[in-house]
Amino acid sequence: MRLLIFAIFILLLGFCTPPSDKKITEVRTSFSDSLLQKIYDLQDRLQTDSIIPYFRHADPSYRYAAALAFGSVRDSAAVDSLALLLKDDIEKVRVAAAYSIGQIGAVKGQAALVQAFDQTDTAGLWDHANAAILEAIGKCGNAQHLEYLSTIKTYQPKDTALLEGQAYGIFRFSQRNITSPQGTEAMFGFLSNPAYPHSVRLIASYYLLRGKDLDLKARVSELAKIMQQENDPLVRMNLPIPLGRTKDPIALGALLSQYNLESNMQAKANVIRALSNFDYAAVKPIISGALNASDYHLSRTAAQFFLDFGKPEEAGFYLAKAKDTLHWEVQMLLYSAANRHLSDSLIYMKDAVNQELRQRFEKSANPYEKAAALRALGEFGWNYRYLKQVGFPATEEVIRTAAMESILKAVKVADFRRYFGRSYRRVRQEISNYCVEAIKNGDVGMSAVAAEILREPDLLFKGTLTSLDFLPAAMAKMSLPRDIETYNELKKTLDFLQDKTDTKPSKPDYNHPIDWSLAESIQQGALANIKTAKGVIALELWPDYAPATVANFVSLARSGFYDNKVFHRVVSNFVVQAGCPRGDGYGSLDYSIRSELPYLHYDQPGMVGMASAGNHTECTQFFITHVPTFHLDGNYTIFGRVTSGMEIVGKIEVGDRIEKIEIQENNIQ
Repeated sequence: MRLLIFAIFILLLGFCTPPSDKKITEVRTSFSDSLLQKIYDLQDRLQTDSIIPYFRHADPSYRYAAALAFGSVRDSAAVDSLALLLKDDIEKVRVAAAYSIGQIGAVKGQAALVQAFDQTDTAGLWDHANAAILEAIGKCGNAQHLEYLSTIKTYQPKDTALLEGQAYGIFRFSQRNITSPQGTEAMFGFLSNPAYPHSVRLIASYYLLRGKDLDLKARVSELAKIMQQENDPLVRMNLPIPLGRTKDPIALGALLSQYNLESNMQAKANVIRALSNFDYAAVKPIISGALNASDYHLSRTAAQFFLDFGKPEEAGFYLAKAKDTLHWEVQMLLYSAANRHLSDSLIYMKDAVNQELRQRFEKSANPYEKAAALRALGEFGWNYRYLKQVGFPATEEVIRTAAMESILKAVKVADFRRYFGRSYRRVRQEISNYCVEAIKNGDVGMSAVAAEILREPDLLFKGTLTSLDFLPAAMAKMSLPRDIETYNELKKTLDFLQDKTDTKPSKPDYNHPIDWSLAESIQQGALANIKTAKGVIALELWPDYAPATVANFVSLARSGFYDNKVFHRVVSNFVVQAGCPRGDGYGSLDYSIRSELPYLHYDQPGMVGMASAGNHTECTQFFITHVPTFHLDGNYTIFGRVTSGMEIVGKIEVGDRIEKIEIQENNIQ
């Protein structure tokens, strides 16, 4: 009997004892999980107070998602709470916390990051967390932290993550205009040693490309040698511009030689840009020859050189080349160069240039060529009346916006009063009237540029205005969030004219819930094919990193929104951009989505990102990068990359159209 009672007791004890807690160590990204959806929805609504409690959740998936939310929301009130996660048991959570503290950029994040860096981790258990901390310090640290970061000598070439963190950190300091000889020395050490990982050498080369006021004079010969011997075109293309900034004769010789030997067109284009630092006569032969290059970007870069750095005595040459059989964009840039640099005393020649441009404008059927003709006309300020006459009534938005941008050029001449002489008051009043008319008409592209004109500080446009009532009236007519960019331009101008100095841009309120039924059905790596007349660009979509953005993109593509939309912006060695319903960059739809900024980098060509007019203003416009563009990291949503068709991306020109974007449905669950 006692044995029976004992057995029953043991049995009951088994039922009553709770199962042992099994620690969860895996970070999952599954958007069928309602709790993950809730965290993302809170992020989408910017309800940060409601996100912080998830920092204490037992499941690291939720701690990770909650911590990462602040990389996009950037609420400094979360820094102290995020600091606790820097010692989380799960490395991905530590990484997310470090990244978000860096994104927030608050000074108080410095101490938490430094304290959390694990110097005792000789086994490399926390390499990625330590690397994230090093990069984050570059976003919020001070000059003393830069010195510490720059003098780390213990990392070996095999320590890829830590070296990347160190290099990114030094680069992030440079983005904040904090540089030092030690930082430059460290980056040069990475670049000059082929034993270091490619990713680290690429970051170092980009630091030299983008860094301001770097002293490289003692490194000219070494830098030239690295450029000449470098096999990786992504690294090599970043080196001509910093070499050119030295203005050293050795650099000039190396660049001229490199141009003739270079096979990569992007690197050749950067050589042309670098040559702007040297004697015009010495570099003109190479650059004038590049005007006839078969590569669209190279010939356009050469024409841009003559616009930016041309000489008055060479204006006849630019005009003659503009009449050659060249791409229309190259021709328009050369016409612009002739119009800008031609002496005003040569009035007959000036008249001939502008008459030819007017004829080009009137005869062309291409709205982008017509817009370029207006910009070329804008190089001669006295064309302001003609620009208004033909631009304001144009049916194409891109032409109307270009007309205002060209009038802006007239305002920005070196000395407005001297340029227009005794007529300057009358001209200023006329341009002021044009701006008021454009703003009252409500065209968002024209209004944004007109608002910028009225803020020109030296021209005192306030004295030309009888009332400022037209500005708040125009703002009231803006459709938000669609017209948020123009609304903020008008607000900035109103504040400027009212002598207010604390202008802060308005941000859209929450207005577009995430379509979770669609987001959770899209697999990581799902494919989207952008069909153009020049070929197909295949994109791999990343819903795990940017679920709301991917769902929005897929929805727009399925609806046919992108059909026949133009690539309205093409910047050589940077991006191609599309998705504007107006075709001038000021278009959107009647909603906006939030920025999604996880810990990713624009570290390769073909990254796909969302264009914006500031955080949380995204909607339809997207871009594809030509090259690595690290300065965009953490500011523009990355939602995919090109998997094939980069050669097509390189051929895209302004005005080319998307025929259709097809989503491969076998990648949608």
